[in-house]
Amino acid sequence: MNQSSTDQTDIEKLRSLKRLTAGVYLCQVLAFALAGLPLLIGAAINFIRVDDVKGTFLESHFDWQIKTVWIALAGLAASGLTFGFGVGIFILIATLMLMVYRIVIGWNALNSDKPVSE
Repeated sequence: MNQSSTDQTDIEKLRSLKRLTAGVYLCQVLAFALAGLPLLIGAAINFIRVDDVKGTFLESHFDWQIKTVWIALAGLAASGLTFGFGVGIFILIATLMLMVYRIVIGWNALNSDKPVSE
C-alpha cells in the first residue's frame, strides 16, 4: 500500500469517527425528549469506541461527552433526592443548563475540527 492510499484510509477513518462523535452529541440532545435512554446509549458508544479515537482531536470530545454524562447523572440524582425539599427543581434546572452548555461547546468544537478545551 502506498503512502497516499494510507493517508486516504486515515482520512476516511477520521471522518467516520467524527460522524460517530456527532451521533453521540445527537444522543445527548435526544435525551431531553426521550427520558435519558439516548444519553446512556451515547455513553456506551464512548466507552466501547474510546480506543479508536486515541491520539486524535476526537479523544477530547469523547472525554467531554463522558464527563457530560457523569455530570447529568449526578445532577439528576441530586435533583431527585432533594425534590421533596424544594431544592431539587433548582438543581434540575442547573443540570439541564449545564448539559446544554456542554453539548453546544462540544458540537461547535467538533464542527470546527478542534478538540474541546476545558
